This record gives sequence, structure tokens and C-alpha cells, in this order.
Amino acid sequence: MAKRMALALAASLALAAVVPAMAQQAAPPPVIERGNSLVLQALGHDYAVPLPDWLTPAERLSGNVLPLVDPVYNADPKQSLLEIYPKGETPENWTTLYAARITLDAGRPLTDYRSAVMFGYSQTCKPELTGFFKFGEDQGEVLAPLGFVCGAYMDNLASYKGQGEVMVVSFSKTAKGVAIVYQEWRGPAFDPSDPKTWPVDAERLKQRAEQFRTGPALTLAD
Repeated sequence: MAKRMALALAASLALAAVVPAMAQQAAPPPVIERGNSLVLQALGHDYAVPLPDWLTPAERLSGNVLPLVDPVYNADPKQSLLEIYPKGETPENWTTLYAARITLDAGRPLTDYRSAVMFGYSQTCKPELTGFFKFGEDQGEVLAPLGFVCGAYMDNLASYKGQGEVMVVSFSKTAKGVAIVYQEWRGPAFDPSDPKTWPVDAERLKQRAEQFRTGPALTLAD
């Protein structure tokens, strides 16, 4: 786990800049399927997020999505992280990563949390190849999904040399905690100014951002 957390500076756990490391759980993750959502039930919250978008329409309608993906669950008393990979991909070797995180941090505004996420991800990428953008405008305390492009990781991240990523993340909050749902696509290094070179099709990225704008719902558990 320690090795994974070190490597994750270039991947989903770049968010280690925001929150500390967690312990991986051997038991099945506390996730249920409800309609068109997966619901992470942890830390006194229900966090409903859209189904994985790489599944076929028939698979998404099957009502039994979890056996079709490879989930990894990490948790401690203050945070819960569910990572979902396409079958055959792993935390060390992935091209697509989908994740939901709940953190008990009632005092932090979502804008501060977004800034912390941006800082964490920026530390993994060459500055001249780094970009952040929003999918729409914030609506008061409802934040627009955030996009991130990294044309190439920092040279000191040797395990990821010659690679880059695109990410979209959405933010939610209750009186007791904050949550994010995010998806990352990783591939060969690319030109951030040319979407045709990105590891994900620009239209697919836009569609996922729209799903992240309307789909996630964080509520306190009954």
C-alpha cells in the first residue's frame, strides 16, 4: 500500500495532498446499485454516483454492475474511497479510473476543497502542460464540474514517464462532510491544446461532465 500511495502522486490519489492515506479494506465495499446509480454507503452518508460509462447499455441495465468491474475500497474513520477499474485493470496499471470519495470535513467550503484538489493534481504535472477548466458556471454553492488536463507527468515520476491524463471531478457537500466523484483517463503524453491527442474523446469527456453535473447526490443516511 505504501508503494501505491507514493506512485499515486500521478494518478487518482494525487488527492493525498488533500487528505492522508487510508487502509485498504478486504471486505466487499459498502456499495449498492440503485437505478442508474451506484451508492457508496459510508461515514453516515449515501453518495449516489452515475454508473461506469465504459459499460455497454445492456450491462448498465443488467442491475448487476459490480461483478463487471474491479472495485478497490479504502477507508478510515474520517474518509472513504471507492475506486472502480474496468475488468483487468489495476491500481498500478490502468487507463481508466472512476472513483468516489467521502470525507468528514464539515467546516471546509467546497471552493476551498476544489482549490486543494487543483493544487494536488498540479503537483503531478509539468506546469507548461497543465490546465484546469470548468464545465459551466458555479451556481452559488453548487460548483460546476472541474476538468484537468496534464499533457505529461513530472519527470521525477519515473513510473509514469511519457504519459499524461485527463480528469473530470464533481463536488458535493452536506452539513457533515464533502464528497467528490471523478474519472481519469491516462495514455501517452499529449498536447493539451489539441483535444484530438487526448486519451479520451472530447465529446465523451463532455458527456461525463454533464453526468457529473446532474447525477451525483450526497445525502445523510437515515
